[in-house]
Amino acid sequence: MTGSLTIAGLGPGSDALVTPEVSAALASATDILGYAPYVARVPARPGLILHPSDNREELQRASEALRLASEGRQVVVVSSGDPGVFAMASAVFEALEQAPQYQALAIRVLPGITAMLAAAARAGAPLGHDFCAINLSDNLKPWTLIEKRLRLAAEADFAIAMYNPRSASRPEGFGRALSVLKEAGCGERLVIFARAISAPDEKIQTVTLNEAAPEMADMRTLVIVGNSQTRRVGRWVYAPRQAR
Repeated sequence: MTGSLTIAGLGPGSDALVTPEVSAALASATDILGYAPYVARVPARPGLILHPSDNREELQRASEALRLASEGRQVVVVSSGDPGVFAMASAVFEALEQAPQYQALAIRVLPGITAMLAAAARAGAPLGHDFCAINLSDNLKPWTLIEKRLRLAAEADFAIAMYNPRSASRPEGFGRALSVLKEAGCGERLVIFARAISAPDEKIQTVTLNEAAPEMADMRTLVIVGNSQTRRVGRWVYAPRQAR
């Protein structure tokens, strides 16, 4: 097979945060596949075919990318942030498992700056000690599992980065997540709302969990709940490196 498939992360939004390795892959691609807003971030040029699709068509997109690469195309599947964090890398390998005839393809995964790292850097160092990431979307897992993981993360005193907190189709989920954490005794923990990081309308807001409201987040917001030792120093928020 002469084609190739690259799964690339475009970072959180700014072109300045796209890695040189990803930029080179985009420059040599014949086909770009991805969720429409992410594909729109790739400039059109002669010889490049853009294949935008809906955000719930991940497996179909991955299967199409494998097929195109098997035909000799230089294919890049794009995700925002890092492709291995709640994104397209897993979908491609899931599709590959179902289509073993493509396993000889040249496939590579190129990392990107995921939202929680970009948000943490803007806020200070809230992920300076042990942390976890939880996707609050229940499209691919039951809400009972999300609640269980939130409770266990709170009990373990992890800082928690929460992806996809609140959408128009499921506005109640984030409020339920806040309630779970309050019930777990996290009401005085600091919470960072990082919206549109690296974009012109970027906004960072830090409150306690008791002060947090569901309306403070949307799908462009990454929420970080600090651990019990997380503190402020001036306008910055950080987690001490030593656990107590």
